[in-house]
Amino acid sequence: MRQNKLLQAIHKVIGFKLTIMGAVLCLNQQLHAHGQSAEMVSLYQNMNDFGAHVKKDDFTDSYIISKGSLTVRAKPNSNTVLVNGQPLKVSVPLLEKNGQAVVSTHFINEVFQSGLDQTFVVENTQHPLNSLNATELKAAYEIIQKSKYAYPNMRFAELKLKEPDKAKVWDYFLNHKAFQDDRIASFILLKGNQAIEGEVDLNRKQVTAWNVLESTHGMILVDDFETVQKAIENSPEYIKALKKRGIDDVKKVIANPLTVGYFGGKDGLNKELNVLKVVSYLDTGDGNYWAHPIENLVAVVDLNQKKVIRIEEASLIPVPMAPRPYVSKNTKQPPKPLNIVEPEGKNFSISGQTVHWGNWCFHVALDSRVGLQLSTVTYKDKGVKRKVMYEGHLGGMVVPYGDPELGWYFKSYLDSGEYGMGTLTSSINPGKDAPDNAVILDAVIADYKGQPQVIPNAIAIFERYAGPEYKHKEIFGDQNASEERRELVVRWISTVGNYDYMFDWVFAQNGVIAINAGATGIEAVKGVKSRTMHDSTAKEDTKYGTLIDHNIVGTTHQHIYNYRLDMDVDGGENSFVHMDPVIKPTTDGGVRTSSMQIDTSIIATEKNAAEKFDPSTIRLISNLNKENKMGNPVSYQLIPFAGGTHPIAKGAQFSPDEWLFKRLSFMDKQIWVTQYNQDERYPEGKYSNRSTHDTGLGQFINNDQNIENKDLVVWLTTGTTHVARAEEWPIMPTEWVNTLLKPWNFFDSTPTLNIDSEKDKKDKQQQDHH
Repeated sequence: MRQNKLLQAIHKVIGFKLTIMGAVLCLNQQLHAHGQSAEMVSLYQNMNDFGAHVKKDDFTDSYIISKGSLTVRAKPNSNTVLVNGQPLKVSVPLLEKNGQAVVSTHFINEVFQSGLDQTFVVENTQHPLNSLNATELKAAYEIIQKSKYAYPNMRFAELKLKEPDKAKVWDYFLNHKAFQDDRIASFILLKGNQAIEGEVDLNRKQVTAWNVLESTHGMILVDDFETVQKAIENSPEYIKALKKRGIDDVKKVIANPLTVGYFGGKDGLNKELNVLKVVSYLDTGDGNYWAHPIENLVAVVDLNQKKVIRIEEASLIPVPMAPRPYVSKNTKQPPKPLNIVEPEGKNFSISGQTVHWGNWCFHVALDSRVGLQLSTVTYKDKGVKRKVMYEGHLGGMVVPYGDPELGWYFKSYLDSGEYGMGTLTSSINPGKDAPDNAVILDAVIADYKGQPQVIPNAIAIFERYAGPEYKHKEIFGDQNASEERRELVVRWISTVGNYDYMFDWVFAQNGVIAINAGATGIEAVKGVKSRTMHDSTAKEDTKYGTLIDHNIVGTTHQHIYNYRLDMDVDGGENSFVHMDPVIKPTTDGGVRTSSMQIDTSIIATEKNAAEKFDPSTIRLISNLNKENKMGNPVSYQLIPFAGGTHPIAKGAQFSPDEWLFKRLSFMDKQIWVTQYNQDERYPEGKYSNRSTHDTGLGQFINNDQNIENKDLVVWLTTGTTHVARAEEWPIMPTEWVNTLLKPWNFFDSTPTLNIDSEKDKKDKQQQDHH
């Protein structure tokens, strides 16, 4: 029996389990001294089992072994290897025998546990925004369970860290003041048509708040998916409707549980009903049930009664049966390897949940509702950490469909507010969903039972080349200035039903922050009679979408994202500034009759700040109390624009009298600015499922507060109007929508002109860790 045994090395850092090393092969180190031969194993097989990549560099006659944040370069017959560029002696060198590279069974342990990888640094004091770890989540649940409020089968929509005081967090992060407040867990329980909000003081071990909200519909929880599946399988009426469509086995029907929205009673559903609508798909065995919609059949399931209470039907449409698998069969010739290696290690480090990269420093967390959250974002300028943003994350999103027919009219999903996109986090596949050089983190959140749930490979962090930062070749002289641009990407993916959403926060060395949302996955399609556009039924069948396959229409819809950005540009007192390029006549004579000038104005109130974005204008969050060396106020520019092949979502494609407009305002304007309020977190409102009116941004600005020289939150809305095309079927290539935050007179000059060497940066980073 081989002496080495597999031991999963789990490095937990305040709620995050670092999986950059994966399952570490921990060896039983019985050294073969006094001339005894070591047990040798195949390098490629050994490293493949370990999850590492091996590449032979024939030019230098060496083997490059990489995994996550660590790269090893080993030459045959050499007792010294390079680990992230630093020499390390190994007990037995790598050898080549009969054309095969072999290593000692001790090799993995020696190099991967050498301590030479400095990517992860121990956090000396806990950042106040660190997520509740598994121990704290268990403790919170136990405190609730033992309290006087407990009841059987408690269902949690939320159990997470309560936001601590903002000023105290900044004091900790920038001024190194001790943070001594208790750790508080906030929770939301769902009980029928009640939502129960509460808090648990983990230090005092007691429930300190319990507030019951009547007639409140909470999120759809994971067990609701099982409820609706069982409901349709146990419904004689639904089984009868299936038989009319030639479907005899209800077990082959996949239920898709959908929120029903609110239509003022026009849909015949009482507001008090706790219901979902179910549209279904037939599992034909091709691995893609989405390609086989059971059209014009909707079941209404009462979640309290756990049964179908109504069947809605229209004309019979045959289920499209053509196989449309999308999983690769690996029949294609694989491309030649594209190796991304960092032979001297990473240019960033992680301390607890805080990331240090060059001049940037920020905190990373995963929220069960909105997913990836970045906090305490600072940029070190001339040795001083300057505030940029206190907190940034997806505020909310909506995916409204434009088809008014029976199985479609109610489809306007609030993915984060109704389903919880953090809960639906999709594990990142290294080398596919993120490059091989990515550091990948697990996350811990609470499941619907209030228990810790580890999400493996939840967040990826990686550095990439992003083109030239600047370039100038002097025509009359020998100067040639060039600098590469590096970016640090923080990636998170959430799968909500048929769609997979990728969110990248991209930091550039020059102070720019990009927020990119990518939609991929499988389109929600409609079964129709038409095979081609030449059929007599085609015009009617494609009224609300595109025929993207025989008998299948991709329905026109939108993906509308809103980001909540708590900007603190060089401090907590900011203003919203308009800069509008205008044409003005010249008044001083001369050849020109007109000039280009800028009209600048400060927006005074919240209602005046809400606007449809005109890309020809400039919108700034400015600190009028701080100036750069020329006397200009320091600012960040707001650019909510879209990309990809789909038209920019300049607003929802609905008439003003639609009920969706009564419930949501955020989707129809691209820029909103409000005074900071820690309770105003979601643009669609805290409880958006079956909401009758706007409890989000529309309500937040009703008091029309002054926003001059205040602590401000910016809400940026962007997205696409998704007109389907054949190239997106049966699976959709990722379509990106881009948003930018760009320094505007924030610096005194080009911030990357005299950029520090990476070694100097890393040395400074080590000094900054708490």
